[in-house]
Amino acid sequence: MSSHDVQLLLLDLAIILAAARLLGAVARALRQPAVVGEIIAGIALGPTLLGHTLDAQLFPASVGHALTSLADLGLIPFMFLLGYELDRRLIRGRERIAISVSIGSLVLPAALGLALGLWLAHRHHAADPVVLALFVGAAMSVTAFPVLARILTDSGLERTRLGGLALASAALDDVVAWGLLAGVAAMAGATAGTGGRLIFAPVYAAVLVFVLRPLLRVVVRKTGPTRLVVVVVGMVLSSLATEWMGMHLIFGAFAFGAALPRGGELAADLVRMLRPVSVLLLPIYFVLAGQAVDLTRLGFGGLLELCLVLVVAIGGKFVGTWIGAVSAGAGRREASALAALMNSRGLTELVILTVGLQLGVLDGSLYSLMVVMALLTTAMTGPLLRLSRPQTDVPTVTAEPVPEAIAPR
Repeated sequence: MSSHDVQLLLLDLAIILAAARLLGAVARALRQPAVVGEIIAGIALGPTLLGHTLDAQLFPASVGHALTSLADLGLIPFMFLLGYELDRRLIRGRERIAISVSIGSLVLPAALGLALGLWLAHRHHAADPVVLALFVGAAMSVTAFPVLARILTDSGLERTRLGGLALASAALDDVVAWGLLAGVAAMAGATAGTGGRLIFAPVYAAVLVFVLRPLLRVVVRKTGPTRLVVVVVGMVLSSLATEWMGMHLIFGAFAFGAALPRGGELAADLVRMLRPVSVLLLPIYFVLAGQAVDLTRLGFGGLLELCLVLVVAIGGKFVGTWIGAVSAGAGRREASALAALMNSRGLTELVILTVGLQLGVLDGSLYSLMVVMALLTTAMTGPLLRLSRPQTDVPTVTAEPVPEAIAPR
């Protein structure tokens, strides 16, 4: 990078962090997750408000690549801590409901998204209508795992049975959704040499549980900075492994955190070391995703498409999740709360949409509509949850001390 690019990078970083902090605080004041304000900040810093000329001058491609790398570095520690603090006892004996919820929240939205995708492919003159339809189906079925965790933390539900079920179901959802995305990307011919690597995912999971976890028990019992270095290196390599397999680095970080045994003061040390990194860098991702939105050319046809996207996204997720939860024995109120939570798309949806834009599966206008859908479904999660939350779902008391909440805000 030239000296001018470095100066522009520092300026852009300051603008993004300040805008994310300001609008994130506004969102929190309105009882919304901070991510809603951060995405709006990105839209405000994009061509929708700045115009194409000013946007290109302020955020050129050379600087954008560096900002994207910083954003990814903020995702890794957040997902690792999320996996590390996930209390598996919250869903013990409730696995059937978690699996049923995951299936219901996947199948119906994916089927409806597939049909909608075929219709959109005709309107947007897609080069391969089947690929676009499959991509829209995958995008409709996803639940934003990191954003869901932030909403649960803000609501005080992160250590309740409802929170545990929602997190478990969302994790299953996203693994399947990434598998679908890898298949679509392979069909598009954009991931040559990576699609077949997904066959290593079960092998990696087995190694993580049966080989690395016992070794990590020894590391946890140690004291001093060495164990922290070992854990951080393992977190990064696990992220690298899932990225190499064609999934996404966030799943490697989460899996390593979930496999890491708890022990002594390690939890407090990890939160104290990694949380500031996530707090600083994570908002960059949301802002950058919003920046790619361009609503300047949205006309009547675009509004019609947006309405259909919202109907399919919200209706498919809510109905599918509710049926899956009730059929597995959940109460209607608990099923409604799970449906509200699983409707949140946020971060994971933005990652998938960005991949679709990069592959050329989505054009700019369709990407913008899908981001608006992700924003609205995330914003409506909190109000719907407050209406449907079971009054008896109180935090679970555990024998181990609970580390500080991982959500950045």
